[in-house]
Amino acid sequence: MFALGFSSGLPFLLTANTFGYWLRDEGTSLKAIGFISWVGFMYAFKVYWSPLVDRVDVPLLGRLGRRRGWMLFCQILVAIGLVGMSVVGLSAGLAAIGALALLVAFASATQDIAIDAWRIEAAADSEEVGLMTSAAQLGYRIALLITDAAIIAAAERIGWQLSYSAMAVLMGVGVVATYFAFEPARADAVLHSKPPLWTRRGLLDALIGPFVDFFRKHKVAGLVILLAVALYRLPDFVMGPMYNPYYHDLGISKDTVAVVRGSFGLVFTFVGLAGAGLCAIRIGMLPTLVVGLVLEGFGTAAFALLALHASSTIFAVVMSLDAFAQAFAGVALVTYMSSLTSLGYTATQYAMLSSTYAVLGKFLKGFSGVAVDTLTPTYGLLGAYATAFIVTGLTAIPALLLIVLLWRMQGRHGST
Repeated sequence: MFALGFSSGLPFLLTANTFGYWLRDEGTSLKAIGFISWVGFMYAFKVYWSPLVDRVDVPLLGRLGRRRGWMLFCQILVAIGLVGMSVVGLSAGLAAIGALALLVAFASATQDIAIDAWRIEAAADSEEVGLMTSAAQLGYRIALLITDAAIIAAAERIGWQLSYSAMAVLMGVGVVATYFAFEPARADAVLHSKPPLWTRRGLLDALIGPFVDFFRKHKVAGLVILLAVALYRLPDFVMGPMYNPYYHDLGISKDTVAVVRGSFGLVFTFVGLAGAGLCAIRIGMLPTLVVGLVLEGFGTAAFALLALHASSTIFAVVMSLDAFAQAFAGVALVTYMSSLTSLGYTATQYAMLSSTYAVLGKFLKGFSGVAVDTLTPTYGLLGAYATAFIVTGLTAIPALLLIVLLWRMQGRHGST
């Protein structure tokens, strides 16, 4: 699970923040960087093809099993896309490299559908789901550190294109994990009891059944859950494409960014992962979600301090807080969403939830460059960045209110 989490996390920033750093290094405008980040919509739209992952085997690779076959197929596609980005570079224009980034994002999002389903179905009980989630998040966060820190140091020395080729090679970690993983049998009986997909009843069950089951289980609270999930990661998502351009415009060197992320960032990521797991056990799931939101809001707003004084010490403190907050909130949300799924609909229901939390943030982050450019005449470039980070931090408040509402509903009517 640790290795599959690594494979899941590796492509994410390579079509998002890190890709933005590469583009900014080549002189691409902030507006273009913001809009090209919309390739990340693949993560938000994955719910639309998740029923295929739930109910159909991959041709040729299906002999490995449904989950493993999809995982291997997607890992190969991600590696091909990353090699393509490396070979093409920006010399062929934004359209060509953007299309390859779209392929990587699509394959990565589909891999996530299969890995998330495997994580939930391979666990024997709810406690093991929590353990698997922690292992997955640990691997995922280490992959993020590599694609957000090590690759930047590598790009300084060997260039972005060779660095992306190296990331394609690292997808081999996921391939090996898929080979040694077992095909989960816990959901097989439920899936085999369902009508065949090619029948009218089977098709309706695959397309509509997961959503009917979700709202039958959660009733009115289901709408509040979806809205809360949709807003939960806004502080992390909205300014995502601007982080690395911000460091670039502050004059912080690639080596400094890489060293801080790879040292303080790594340590506080581990602390955040452990802290979220401990809080979930000690104070419960919904209170842990509240703590995660508060941390997210402060962690994002704290980046405004760098506009006042971008010393190495302040940069390390801000990065540490952000690493802790993102790790904590990530484990809290993933564990909560995992607890909401039902056997037989695992891939589709989890894809629905993870798409819900991604879609609004993915849309809004496309305008992050426009927001900074619009604020620049009034506040100056660094002041515009700072203002945008503070406003983004405040987006934690609506989700916080919804989680508190769910907490109260749970108290009145039992588990939601």
